[in-house]
Amino acid sequence: MITRRSIASLAAGFLAGALALASPALAEGKPKLTVYSYKSFTGKYGPGKTVKERFEAVCGCELEWVAADDTGALAGRLKLEGTATKADVVLGLDMNLAEEARATGLFAPHGQSLDGLSLPVEWTDADFVPFDYGHLAFIYDATKLKAVPASLKELVDNPNGPKLVIEDPRTSAPGLGFLLWMRKVYGADADAAWAKLKPRVVTFTKGWSEAYELFLKGEADMVMSYVTSPAYHIGVENETKYKAAAFTEGHYLHIEIAGMTRTSKQPALAKQFLGFVLSDGFQSAMPEGNWMVPVRLPKDGLPKSFETLVKPATTLLFSPAEVNANRRAFIDGWLAATSK
Repeated sequence: MITRRSIASLAAGFLAGALALASPALAEGKPKLTVYSYKSFTGKYGPGKTVKERFEAVCGCELEWVAADDTGALAGRLKLEGTATKADVVLGLDMNLAEEARATGLFAPHGQSLDGLSLPVEWTDADFVPFDYGHLAFIYDATKLKAVPASLKELVDNPNGPKLVIEDPRTSAPGLGFLLWMRKVYGADADAAWAKLKPRVVTFTKGWSEAYELFLKGEADMVMSYVTSPAYHIGVENETKYKAAAFTEGHYLHIEIAGMTRTSKQPALAKQFLGFVLSDGFQSAMPEGNWMVPVRLPKDGLPKSFETLVKPATTLLFSPAEVNANRRAFIDGWLAATSK
């Protein structure tokens, strides 16, 4: 016999089943923003987790990181995927690859206000927003290296100078930056300078992490890195022995950039994320998260770990167009000089 009670039970069971079926749909109802970046940004020790949590708190969405090994691999992946890319936003290319990235036709104007940036150079790019920066520098252990070169030319010209580990300019952002630094200082004589420096280069590594690890293991006296690198040792390890060598010619600037793709299925969210990139919520995570200088000074200023860092008096930089026009020739010259 069907009673009111049995009808109520059936109704309750039907409702529970309907809710169970609806729950995944409700969970899947949040829009997803796919952001391509590099592993040291998204990994355990990078700022990716903090950025994800802070953005998801204001966007009502899910942020999904897709990580490449490094900046070079990130650029290569974009070229390989083309318009089939799943990226809504690409975060982690650098200024030296801006024109190459733009030439893919994958990027849309960001539409963000660039007022109030604290970069050492003017930024007006309509497709890419900068999110952090750092001057390149050779890092050394002050308890071990006593004769520290005061200029790039002193470093190159001294046949008995420090042993170095440097990143490959074909695969590494700081490696490419140092290649351009050599060109800025030596001009047409850069290849001859490379030939002079090569005997003291322990190795050219694929990326920054491998190079820095070799340096920390004592395989080289100096490593190509950033002026900001000692801040990590101060802030995390309370260690002050690692220093950046200040060079009289100036230091080459490295600016990291982000852009939204024309193929994004979430263009409004992508634009919102780029706005967030320039906000305090993102910028305050850069100094002791990505160990770089934010492009907008956080409201609480820079942390104490940044107080004693080298402050380059001169900033060296090629424009993105100049890099794009000359990079192949510069790399060919480096290869010829260092393979002898």
